[in-house]
Amino acid sequence: MKAAFLRFERFASELAMAGACLMLAVASTLGLYQIITRFVIEKPAEWTEVLIRFSLIWMVFLGIPAAFRAGAMVSVDVLYRWSPPAFKRVLDWVVCLAALLLVAVILWWGWDYAQRGKVQTMSGLESLSMFWAYLAMPVGALFSVFGIVGNLLDPQRLELETAQ
Repeated sequence: MKAAFLRFERFASELAMAGACLMLAVASTLGLYQIITRFVIEKPAEWTEVLIRFSLIWMVFLGIPAAFRAGAMVSVDVLYRWSPPAFKRVLDWVVCLAALLLVAVILWWGWDYAQRGKVQTMSGLESLSMFWAYLAMPVGALFSVFGIVGNLLDPQRLELETAQ
């Protein structure tokens, strides 16, 4: 069961990271296109600003699960280093539960926010609903759940191990 979950978690984390990388590529390409149209052609494409913002939001929320998986988001380094081995596992559980609580709030309110954003349209792209931009919050939170639990089951603390 643990091995199956960790395989699924690895797949989900890699999928989220691939999406984050894709969104970074989209934002960079659109930024270059915007510079060319604004300063070379002198006919700016206003729609690119909205899509750059949209892709950066998705990039961040799809990149967060990888940080949770690496144990880099909620870090209590000093307390962890000074703790006996038995307390380290308790600390792992406390951090996991706190992170899951935070992610649950983001998931719940992110979905609510996305639902409310259905009636809004993106300025510059009137045909695209804000639902798709706001959906990044619950999607990123859902992927984060797998990363948090994966880090609890198979901790990744390379920065702690090399710093000692």
